[in-house]
Amino acid sequence: MPKLRTVALVAGAVVLARGALRRRIQVSPLWPLPALEEPTSGRPRSRALRLLVASRETVADGVVRLRLEGRDLPRWEPGAHLDLVLPSGLVRQYSLCGDPEDTSSYTVATRLVADGRGGSREVHEQVTEGMELEVRGPRNRFPLIEAPSYVFVAGGIGITPLLPMLRALPEHTEWRLLYAGRDRASMPFLEEVEKLGGDHVTVVEGRPDLDALEVGAGAAVYACGPEGLMAAVAERFPEVRLERFAPRTSSDGNIEFEVELRRSGRTLTVPADSTVLAAVRRELPDTAYSCEQGFCGTCQQRVLEGEIDHRDELLTDTERADSMLICVSRARGDRLVIDM
Repeated sequence: MPKLRTVALVAGAVVLARGALRRRIQVSPLWPLPALEEPTSGRPRSRALRLLVASRETVADGVVRLRLEGRDLPRWEPGAHLDLVLPSGLVRQYSLCGDPEDTSSYTVATRLVADGRGGSREVHEQVTEGMELEVRGPRNRFPLIEAPSYVFVAGGIGITPLLPMLRALPEHTEWRLLYAGRDRASMPFLEEVEKLGGDHVTVVEGRPDLDALEVGAGAAVYACGPEGLMAAVAERFPEVRLERFAPRTSSDGNIEFEVELRRSGRTLTVPADSTVLAAVRRELPDTAYSCEQGFCGTCQQRVLEGEIDHRDELLTDTERADSMLICVSRARGDRLVIDM
Protein backbone atom coordinates (compact mmCIF):
# COMPACT_ATOMS: atom_id res chain seq x y z
CA MET A 1 0.00 0.00 0.00
CA PRO A 2 2.75 2.52 0.84
CA LYS A 3 4.38 1.68 -2.51
CA LEU A 4 1.14 2.46 -4.38
CA ARG A 5 0.86 5.76 -2.51
CA THR A 6 4.44 6.64 -3.50
CA VAL A 7 3.77 5.81 -7.16
CA ALA A 8 0.63 7.97 -7.11
CA LEU A 9 2.50 10.89 -5.57
CA VAL A 10 5.31 10.66 -8.14
CA ALA A 11 2.81 10.44 -11.01
CA GLY A 12 0.98 13.48 -9.69
CA ALA A 13 4.22 15.43 -9.39
CA VAL A 14 5.11 14.57 -13.00
CA VAL A 15 1.73 15.83 -14.25
CA LEU A 16 2.11 19.07 -12.31
CA ALA A 17 5.66 19.56 -13.59
CA ARG A 18 4.59 19.02 -17.19
CA GLY A 19 1.77 21.53 -16.80
CA ALA A 20 4.12 24.11 -15.29
CA LEU A 21 6.64 23.56 -18.09
CA ARG A 22 3.94 23.95 -20.75
CA ARG A 23 2.76 27.22 -19.20
CA ARG A 24 6.35 28.47 -18.93
CA ILE A 25 7.00 27.85 -22.62
CA GLN A 26 3.76 29.60 -23.53
CA VAL A 27 4.92 32.67 -21.60
CA SER A 28 8.32 32.67 -23.33
CA PRO A 29 8.63 30.65 -26.57
CA LEU A 30 12.41 31.09 -26.39
CA TRP A 31 12.56 29.44 -22.94
CA PRO A 32 14.89 28.78 -21.13
CA LEU A 33 15.96 32.32 -22.08
CA PRO A 34 14.41 34.83 -19.64
CA ALA A 35 10.84 35.93 -20.33
CA LEU A 36 10.02 39.55 -20.97
CA GLU A 37 8.40 41.48 -18.12
CA GLU A 38 5.47 41.91 -20.50
CA PRO A 39 5.68 39.41 -23.36
CA THR A 40 5.70 41.05 -26.79
CA SER A 41 6.03 37.96 -28.94
CA GLY A 42 2.83 39.06 -30.61
CA ARG A 43 -0.59 40.44 -29.94
CA PRO A 44 -3.25 37.93 -28.93
CA ARG A 45 -4.89 36.68 -32.10
CA SER A 46 -8.57 37.29 -32.57
CA ARG A 47 -10.76 34.24 -32.14
CA ALA A 48 -10.65 32.25 -35.36
CA LEU A 49 -13.93 31.43 -37.10
CA ARG A 50 -14.72 28.91 -39.84
CA LEU A 51 -17.09 30.52 -42.33
CA LEU A 52 -18.80 29.18 -45.44
CA VAL A 53 -18.15 30.88 -48.78
CA ALA A 54 -21.84 31.33 -49.57
CA SER A 55 -21.35 33.32 -52.76
CA ARG A 56 -18.57 34.45 -55.05
CA GLU A 57 -19.28 36.93 -57.82
CA THR A 58 -17.41 39.25 -60.15
CA VAL A 59 -18.34 42.88 -59.40
CA ALA A 60 -15.86 44.64 -61.73
CA ASP A 61 -13.04 43.74 -64.09
CA GLY A 62 -10.57 41.73 -61.99
CA VAL A 63 -12.59 42.10 -58.76
CA VAL A 64 -14.50 39.35 -56.94
CA ARG A 65 -16.78 39.71 -53.94
CA LEU A 66 -17.08 36.97 -51.32
CA ARG A 67 -19.96 36.56 -48.89
CA LEU A 68 -18.91 34.47 -45.90
CA GLU A 69 -21.72 33.02 -43.79
CA GLY A 70 -21.75 32.07 -40.13
CA ARG A 71 -23.87 32.48 -36.99
CA ASP A 72 -23.80 35.20 -34.34
CA LEU A 73 -20.75 36.81 -35.91
CA PRO A 74 -18.93 39.60 -34.04
CA ARG A 75 -20.26 43.04 -34.94
CA TRP A 76 -18.05 45.57 -36.69
CA GLU A 77 -17.99 49.25 -37.58
CA PRO A 78 -17.19 50.96 -40.91
CA GLY A 79 -13.47 50.80 -41.69
CA ALA A 80 -12.94 47.35 -40.16
CA HIS A 81 -11.17 44.49 -41.90
CA LEU A 82 -10.87 40.71 -41.64
CA ASP A 83 -7.87 38.40 -41.75
CA LEU A 84 -8.58 35.64 -44.26
CA VAL A 85 -6.55 32.45 -43.93
CA LEU A 86 -6.35 31.18 -47.50
CA PRO A 87 -6.18 27.47 -48.44
CA SER A 88 -2.37 27.61 -48.72
CA GLY A 89 -2.04 29.12 -45.24
CA LEU A 90 -1.35 32.65 -46.49
CA VAL A 91 -3.02 35.31 -44.35
CA ARG A 92 -4.36 38.43 -46.07
CA GLN A 93 -6.39 41.39 -44.86
CA TYR A 94 -9.56 42.56 -46.64
CA SER A 95 -11.86 45.44 -45.75
CA LEU A 96 -15.42 44.59 -44.81
CA CYS A 97 -17.81 46.18 -47.29
CA GLY A 98 -21.18 44.71 -46.31
CA ASP A 99 -23.72 45.63 -43.65
CA PRO A 100 -22.30 46.05 -40.11
CA GLU A 101 -25.68 45.05 -38.64
CA ASP A 102 -25.65 41.67 -40.40
CA THR A 103 -24.40 39.12 -37.86
CA SER A 104 -24.93 36.18 -40.24
CA SER A 105 -22.36 37.07 -42.91
CA TYR A 106 -19.29 39.10 -43.77
CA THR A 107 -18.63 40.56 -47.23
CA VAL A 108 -15.18 41.32 -48.67
CA ALA A 109 -13.88 42.07 -52.16
CA THR A 110 -10.42 41.70 -53.69
CA ARG A 111 -8.78 42.75 -56.92
CA LEU A 112 -6.46 40.37 -58.77
CA VAL A 113 -2.90 41.68 -58.57
CA ALA A 114 -0.96 39.80 -61.23
CA ASP A 115 2.48 40.75 -59.89
CA GLY A 116 1.53 40.63 -56.20
CA ARG A 117 2.60 38.18 -53.49
CA GLY A 118 0.05 35.53 -54.41
CA GLY A 119 -2.85 36.18 -52.04
CA SER A 120 -5.21 37.82 -54.52
CA ARG A 121 -4.44 35.20 -57.17
CA GLU A 122 -5.27 32.45 -54.69
CA VAL A 123 -8.61 34.10 -53.86
CA HIS A 124 -9.47 34.42 -57.55
CA GLU A 125 -8.31 30.97 -58.61
CA GLN A 126 -8.84 28.69 -55.61
CA VAL A 127 -11.58 30.11 -53.37
CA THR A 128 -14.94 28.77 -54.52
CA GLU A 129 -18.53 28.69 -53.31
CA GLY A 130 -19.19 25.98 -50.78
CA MET A 131 -15.71 25.83 -49.25
CA GLU A 132 -14.88 26.98 -45.74
CA LEU A 133 -12.32 29.63 -44.83
CA GLU A 134 -10.82 30.53 -41.49
CA VAL A 135 -11.15 34.20 -40.61
CA ARG A 136 -9.88 36.31 -37.71
CA GLY A 137 -11.27 39.62 -36.57
CA PRO A 138 -12.89 41.93 -37.34
CA ARG A 139 -10.39 44.65 -36.37
CA ASN A 140 -10.63 48.36 -37.05
CA ARG A 141 -7.63 50.67 -37.44
CA PHE A 142 -9.50 52.97 -39.84
CA PRO A 143 -12.56 54.12 -37.84
CA LEU A 144 -15.04 56.75 -38.95
CA ILE A 145 -14.78 59.70 -36.57
CA GLU A 146 -17.33 62.42 -35.90
CA ALA A 147 -16.68 65.54 -37.96
CA PRO A 148 -18.65 68.51 -39.34
CA SER A 149 -17.99 67.28 -42.89
CA TYR A 150 -16.12 64.59 -44.80
CA VAL A 151 -14.00 64.17 -47.90
CA PHE A 152 -13.34 60.65 -49.20
CA VAL A 153 -10.80 59.68 -51.87
CA ALA A 154 -10.93 56.15 -53.28
CA GLY A 155 -8.76 54.51 -55.91
CA GLY A 156 -10.29 51.38 -57.45
CA ILE A 157 -10.64 48.61 -54.86
CA GLY A 158 -9.96 51.30 -52.23
CA ILE A 159 -13.69 51.97 -52.23
CA THR A 160 -14.28 48.89 -50.04
CA PRO A 161 -13.60 50.39 -46.56
CA LEU A 162 -15.19 53.69 -47.56
CA LEU A 163 -18.49 52.27 -48.81
CA PRO A 164 -19.81 51.31 -45.33
CA MET A 165 -18.78 54.78 -44.12
CA LEU A 166 -20.87 56.44 -46.82
CA ARG A 167 -23.87 54.30 -45.90
CA ALA A 168 -23.42 55.14 -42.19
CA LEU A 169 -23.27 58.94 -42.52
CA PRO A 170 -26.25 60.64 -40.86
CA GLU A 171 -28.76 62.30 -43.14
CA HIS A 172 -27.87 65.88 -44.12
CA THR A 173 -24.16 65.29 -43.43
CA GLU A 174 -21.92 67.29 -45.76
CA TRP A 175 -19.61 64.97 -47.67
CA ARG A 176 -17.89 64.44 -50.98
CA LEU A 177 -16.31 61.38 -52.61
CA LEU A 178 -13.66 61.44 -55.32
CA TYR A 179 -13.62 57.96 -56.86
CA ALA A 180 -10.85 57.28 -59.40
CA GLY A 181 -10.08 54.21 -61.46
CA ARG A 182 -8.49 53.03 -64.68
CA ASP A 183 -11.93 52.99 -66.31
CA ARG A 184 -15.52 52.55 -65.16
CA ALA A 185 -15.53 48.81 -65.84
CA SER A 186 -12.69 48.31 -63.35
CA MET A 187 -14.36 50.26 -60.50
CA PRO A 188 -16.28 48.01 -58.07
CA PHE A 189 -19.59 49.13 -56.55
CA LEU A 190 -19.65 52.15 -58.86
CA GLU A 191 -23.38 51.96 -59.57
CA GLU A 192 -24.24 51.79 -55.86
CA VAL A 193 -21.89 54.66 -55.05
CA GLU A 194 -23.42 56.90 -57.70
CA LYS A 195 -26.96 56.10 -56.55
CA LEU A 196 -25.99 56.66 -52.93
CA GLY A 197 -24.20 59.95 -53.45
CA GLY A 198 -25.61 61.67 -56.53
CA ASP A 199 -23.99 65.12 -56.71
CA HIS A 200 -21.75 64.21 -53.77
CA VAL A 201 -19.72 61.84 -55.97
CA THR A 202 -17.10 62.70 -58.59
CA VAL A 203 -15.96 59.79 -60.76
CA VAL A 204 -12.63 60.12 -62.57
CA GLU A 205 -11.24 57.71 -65.15
CA GLY A 206 -7.48 58.05 -64.82
CA ARG A 207 -5.42 60.24 -62.49
CA PRO A 208 -7.54 62.62 -60.37
CA ASP A 209 -6.82 66.33 -59.92
CA LEU A 210 -6.46 66.67 -56.15
CA ASP A 211 -5.99 70.43 -56.38
CA ALA A 212 -9.61 70.70 -57.47
CA LEU A 213 -10.78 68.94 -54.32
CA GLU A 214 -12.28 71.39 -51.83
CA VAL A 215 -11.83 70.53 -48.16
CA GLY A 216 -13.63 72.73 -45.65
CA ALA A 217 -12.35 73.68 -42.20
CA GLY A 218 -12.60 70.78 -39.78
CA ALA A 219 -13.43 68.23 -42.47
CA ALA A 220 -12.24 64.66 -41.94
CA VAL A 221 -10.34 63.36 -44.97
CA TYR A 222 -10.20 59.62 -45.67
CA ALA A 223 -8.32 57.89 -48.48
CA CYS A 224 -7.73 54.34 -49.63
CA GLY A 225 -6.17 53.12 -52.85
CA PRO A 226 -2.86 52.50 -54.61
CA GLU A 227 0.30 53.80 -52.95
CA GLY A 228 0.86 56.53 -55.56
CA LEU A 229 -2.58 58.00 -54.93
CA MET A 230 -2.17 57.72 -51.18
CA ALA A 231 1.17 59.54 -51.26
CA ALA A 232 -0.33 62.33 -53.36
CA VAL A 233 -3.32 62.71 -51.03
CA ALA A 234 -1.06 62.73 -47.94
CA GLU A 235 1.12 65.43 -49.49
CA ARG A 236 -1.91 67.55 -50.38
CA PHE A 237 -3.80 66.93 -47.10
CA PRO A 238 -1.36 66.09 -44.25
CA GLU A 239 -4.13 65.23 -41.77
CA VAL A 240 -5.65 62.56 -44.01
CA ARG A 241 -6.56 59.18 -42.55
CA LEU A 242 -5.17 56.43 -44.77
CA GLU A 243 -5.89 52.74 -45.30
CA ARG A 244 -2.99 51.10 -47.13
CA PHE A 245 -2.95 47.89 -49.16
CA ALA A 246 0.76 47.30 -48.51
CA PRO A 247 3.50 48.38 -46.08
CA ARG A 248 4.70 51.94 -46.52
CA THR A 249 8.06 52.37 -48.21
CA SER A 250 10.93 54.79 -47.71
CA SER A 251 11.73 57.38 -50.36
CA ASP A 252 15.42 56.86 -49.52
CA GLY A 253 15.31 53.14 -50.28
CA ASN A 254 16.47 50.31 -48.01
CA ILE A 255 19.97 49.78 -46.67
CA GLU A 256 21.68 46.79 -45.07
CA PHE A 257 21.94 46.81 -41.26
CA GLU A 258 22.70 44.56 -38.29
CA VAL A 259 20.32 43.22 -35.66
CA GLU A 260 21.58 41.89 -32.33
CA LEU A 261 19.30 39.40 -30.60
CA ARG A 262 20.29 40.27 -27.05
CA ARG A 263 18.92 37.27 -25.14
CA SER A 264 20.07 34.63 -27.61
CA GLY A 265 23.48 36.29 -28.14
CA ARG A 266 23.33 36.37 -31.93
CA THR A 267 24.02 39.16 -34.40
CA LEU A 268 22.32 39.02 -37.81
CA THR A 269 22.69 40.92 -41.06
CA VAL A 270 19.49 42.18 -42.67
CA PRO A 271 20.09 42.75 -46.41
CA ALA A 272 18.54 45.73 -48.17
CA ASP A 273 16.17 43.43 -50.07
CA SER A 274 15.02 41.38 -47.06
CA THR A 275 13.35 41.86 -43.67
CA VAL A 276 14.23 41.55 -40.00
CA LEU A 277 11.65 38.77 -39.74
CA ALA A 278 13.32 36.72 -42.47
CA ALA A 279 16.73 37.12 -40.83
CA VAL A 280 15.40 36.23 -37.39
CA ARG A 281 13.51 33.17 -38.60
CA ARG A 282 16.68 31.73 -40.13
CA GLU A 283 18.06 31.60 -36.57
CA LEU A 284 14.81 31.20 -34.62
CA PRO A 285 12.40 29.40 -36.96
CA ASP A 286 9.58 29.30 -34.39
CA THR A 287 9.30 33.11 -34.24
CA ALA A 288 5.62 34.02 -34.53
CA TYR A 289 4.38 35.91 -37.58
CA SER A 290 1.29 36.07 -39.75
CA CYS A 291 0.45 38.79 -42.30
CA GLU A 292 4.01 39.96 -43.18
CA GLN A 293 2.55 43.38 -44.03
CA GLY A 294 2.63 45.24 -40.71
CA PHE A 295 -1.09 44.90 -40.11
CA CYS A 296 -1.75 42.14 -37.59
CA GLY A 297 0.91 42.67 -34.87
CA THR A 298 1.83 39.00 -34.42
CA CYS A 299 5.56 39.67 -34.88
CA GLN A 300 5.82 42.65 -32.51
CA GLN A 301 9.13 42.69 -30.60
CA ARG A 302 10.74 44.97 -28.04
CA VAL A 303 13.68 47.10 -29.21
CA LEU A 304 16.42 47.85 -26.66
CA GLU A 305 18.76 50.00 -28.74
CA GLY A 306 18.74 51.76 -32.09
CA GLU A 307 16.40 54.02 -34.04
CA ILE A 308 13.45 52.34 -35.73
CA ASP A 309 12.09 53.10 -39.19
CA HIS A 310 8.44 52.23 -38.51
CA ARG A 311 6.52 51.08 -41.58
CA ASP A 312 3.53 49.37 -39.97
CA GLU A 313 -0.07 50.53 -39.84
CA LEU A 314 -0.85 49.24 -36.36
CA LEU A 315 1.30 50.37 -33.43
CA THR A 316 0.43 53.39 -31.35
CA ASP A 317 2.95 56.17 -30.73
CA THR A 318 3.54 54.78 -27.24
CA GLU A 319 4.22 51.29 -28.58
CA ARG A 320 6.54 52.65 -31.25
CA ALA A 321 8.77 54.16 -28.58
CA ASP A 322 10.22 50.75 -27.70
CA SER A 323 8.89 48.10 -30.08
CA MET A 324 8.52 47.28 -33.76
CA LEU A 325 6.84 44.89 -36.16
CA ILE A 326 9.80 43.00 -37.55
CA CYS A 327 8.00 41.91 -40.72
CA VAL A 328 8.15 45.41 -42.25
CA SER A 329 9.96 47.93 -40.04
CA ARG A 330 13.70 48.49 -40.31
CA ALA A 331 16.60 50.38 -38.72
CA ARG A 332 17.16 54.06 -39.45
CA GLY A 333 20.84 53.55 -38.79
CA ASP A 334 23.16 50.57 -39.12
CA ARG A 335 22.12 48.62 -35.99
CA LEU A 336 19.20 47.54 -33.82
CA VAL A 337 19.18 45.50 -30.61
CA ILE A 338 16.03 43.40 -30.04
CA ASP A 339 15.03 41.62 -26.84
CA MET A 340 14.93 38.12 -28.29
